[in-house]
Amino acid sequence: MPDHAPPLANEDNARLRAMDVAHHLPAQADWGAIAANGGSRIIVSAEGCRFRDAEGREYLDGMAGLWCVSVGYGRPELAQAAAEQMNRLAYYNTFFRTATPPTVELAARLAGKLGGDLRHVFFNSSGSEAMDTVIRLVRHYWASMGRPWRSHFIARRNGYHGSTVGSASLGGMAAMHAQGGLPIPGISHIRQPYAFNEAEGMDDEAFAEACAQALEAEIMRVGPDNVAAFVAEPVQGAGGVIIPPPGYWHRIEAICRRYGILLVADEVICGFGRTGRWFGHQTLGFTPDIVTMAKGITSGYLPLSAVAVSARLVEDLRVRGGDFVHGYTYSGHPVCAAVALANIDILERENLPGRVASIAGPALADALSELGDHPLVGEVRSIGLLGAVEIVAERTTRRRFGGKEGKAGPIVRDHCIERGLMVRAIRDTIAMCPPLVIGTDDIRTMVRIVGEALDAATPALRALDA
Repeated sequence: MPDHAPPLANEDNARLRAMDVAHHLPAQADWGAIAANGGSRIIVSAEGCRFRDAEGREYLDGMAGLWCVSVGYGRPELAQAAAEQMNRLAYYNTFFRTATPPTVELAARLAGKLGGDLRHVFFNSSGSEAMDTVIRLVRHYWASMGRPWRSHFIARRNGYHGSTVGSASLGGMAAMHAQGGLPIPGISHIRQPYAFNEAEGMDDEAFAEACAQALEAEIMRVGPDNVAAFVAEPVQGAGGVIIPPPGYWHRIEAICRRYGILLVADEVICGFGRTGRWFGHQTLGFTPDIVTMAKGITSGYLPLSAVAVSARLVEDLRVRGGDFVHGYTYSGHPVCAAVALANIDILERENLPGRVASIAGPALADALSELGDHPLVGEVRSIGLLGAVEIVAERTTRRRFGGKEGKAGPIVRDHCIERGLMVRAIRDTIAMCPPLVIGTDDIRTMVRIVGEALDAATPALRALDA
């Protein structure tokens, strides 16, 4: 860990925690629970795959921050890129027919990584903004093509696409829809390819077909001429690391092509090497018309997102679209773009996507397989450096503790954190998404701690059924 970031004095930590309660509103949190606990955990330093809190406790980061710190913490190249660009040109916008060198260079670099027809890029500051851009861009496209009625979006239940009004509506999270009058009109959701919960005895092929048929059925319900796009993550991340069965994406793409519906891949989590290729759609073998990116684009060092759009759509809009009256103050921010370019340099130089495919991903799969026989584990699954452990009360019936999903996961997660591992509980799934630079020893440590946490949590879990 960095020598320049020692633990805070007790009084400083207490002061920050008190200020957190008094003034700071953390994201996606129960503010009452945080206040009752005396404030948030204060994180003060990080290096590689580990971070340290204000009390000096060290944690192995099994979540890469929030699915994003791909190249690890403390990379001087990224700090240097930001400083150099700030000294040269700290800010300029992309309104007024202007652009900056790193923004243009990054667009070209991304187009090269995406390949095929995905040759144009629009920049934003977050994945949520990227999905809002998709809503407006797709509806603008169809209106420009003389078909404004083609405005309906289909997405998946339990998918996650962000927290703005538009992106949370595209997402299929019931808890988010319960707040703020969501989803907005013109968006509907179909079943997710979550075999562990929903396959109902079907084999992979039958389940892939059933999920694809759910899309076609919804298209027919809405009316094929009314559907603008289907939006989905290659692998559902915040939904619980839900990996679709083989053949799923081939079927989905064929249905979209049959009805002329745009296919949007949300690569905010899956992009930049996470699945073993540069992008998840490349790993899973389908070709989207639009791709959203964020998180790993800068490894979380600065906020940046992007929307890649196929040349076919852009050429149509150049001829018929006129002004696209959409954009943000920080679209294409030059400092963020410079950091993204330096981040991509690291990913290339250290061949991190290839390392995930050949070393780290197989190591995670092997380590997880050792948990497969644990009496509280119903399933382990992984793709690249995305992993999940399903917690069950009974392996044969897949019954959940307390008769309801979501009671066991937080208990096991808290035991992991107590043992120095940061993971995420998504209902009763322990999700893992470590930095791409994680070593095989740390991968084994991460999974070992999950096993220890399951053992330690067993009395409290069994009490849920008492």
